[in-house]
Amino acid sequence: MKAARIVLVVVGVLVIAFGAYVLVTSVRPNRIVGLATWLLGAVILHDAILSPFVVGVGLLLRRAGRALRVWVLVVVQVAIVLGSVLALVVLPEIAAKHHGQKNPTILPFDYGTRLLLVEGVLLLVVVAVLVVGVVRARRRSAGVPTTTG
Repeated sequence: MKAARIVLVVVGVLVIAFGAYVLVTSVRPNRIVGLATWLLGAVILHDAILSPFVVGVGLLLRRAGRALRVWVLVVVQVAIVLGSVLALVVLPEIAAKHHGQKNPTILPFDYGTRLLLVEGVLLLVVVAVLVVGVVRARRRSAGVPTTTG
């Protein structure tokens, strides 16, 4: 186990060194600050907002209905993660389109409407899964057999 850890640490350091080399050789120095800001923002959003939110939703759902099956929690958490990551990816495009660009063919779509549409579909999926999960939990607690586990 100790040897595997050492190998993983060495490989990790080599990958970081290669990434730093590629960064320094392929990104202009005036762009590195913007890239570092974006990366720091992504880490902060993930660690301070997204992860605690997903864990909190899982705990609330587990407390709200201890009879809910694990698959209900998994679907809800996956939908939250997908919606959050999608928003993190699309929001810069929405901002860039709002500020205008020199070439209008770079951002040709209405990303705000499309983001709302996808987030709405995710919300409908979550509501449907929660309704099915609660109904099945009530039937199970009442002794009514369900067709599948």
